[in-house]
Amino acid sequence: MRLTHLSSPKGIRVRVGDRQIGSLFFSNPQEVNPEDVQVTFEDVRGMDEAKLEVEEIVDYLKDPEKYSRLGGRLPKGVLLVGPPGTGKTLLARAIAGEAQVPFFHTAGSEFDEVLVGQGARRVRDLFDKAKARAPCIIFIDEIDSVGSKRVSNSIHPYANQTINQLLSEMDGFTRNEGIIVIAATNRVDDLDKALLRPGRFDVRVTVPKPDLAGRVDIFNFYLSKIVHSGAIDPKILAKGSTGFTGADIENMVNQAALKAATDNAVEVTMAYLDEARDRKYGLSRSWTHIGLSVHQRCYSVA
Repeated sequence: MRLTHLSSPKGIRVRVGDRQIGSLFFSNPQEVNPEDVQVTFEDVRGMDEAKLEVEEIVDYLKDPEKYSRLGGRLPKGVLLVGPPGTGKTLLARAIAGEAQVPFFHTAGSEFDEVLVGQGARRVRDLFDKAKARAPCIIFIDEIDSVGSKRVSNSIHPYANQTINQLLSEMDGFTRNEGIIVIAATNRVDDLDKALLRPGRFDVRVTVPKPDLAGRVDIFNFYLSKIVHSGAIDPKILAKGSTGFTGADIENMVNQAALKAATDNAVEVTMAYLDEARDRKYGLSRSWTHIGLSVHQRCYSVA
């Protein structure tokens, strides 16, 4: 391994072989071209209210001139708030899919600084790329990793560089420039208040765990993707999965399909789905059969 020290007006750069050392720690934000975004609102289930709240964003990205002509100003940033697994990333991808615009997807943890100034540089590079591809969407998952409350620390005077750069970039483009920043978090109370003020993330969309009707809708969606028995009742499954997120339900259906395939079954039955559900709760196979019997009797009465 060959280390090379290069001097520059901004300080010392270190190269390992033919690469700058910073490139060993940081990857570029993932860009998905419009034609590659296959997700639409049809794929987003169990969050009808959240979808309604972001439909205006899609309309703006499709026809920004309509808003500019009338003097309308859409928000620069939309904050999706909700527990893990509720579909915040899926919703952001669906917005890009519906609007057919470039989609830049990154995570807040990717801005963690290994070298001083690298986090701020990554934020700057991300916004530069987005401006060149506008109209587009920047999606920052787990923004609390980079947007947490600033601290005053004499030992680490550069600790706030990354979030300050994010604030600067969001102030640096106009509302009608065609860039929408969507961020997701499950710890909104940890975010710096400056991020939440009007002109930055001034729209907040709550993405909660699905209710009964939402879980029925999600079960119907994922069951349609597997070979299953016609005797399966999505409403019974939904009643027995209170507290499940969309990701939990997707995993439950997938686990049931895998187990059925292992057993060389011709289709997925209710028994496989109940076993997959109870496995999430950590119940043994014997308790699964007892629970299934009680479960079916209870809901036959209901």
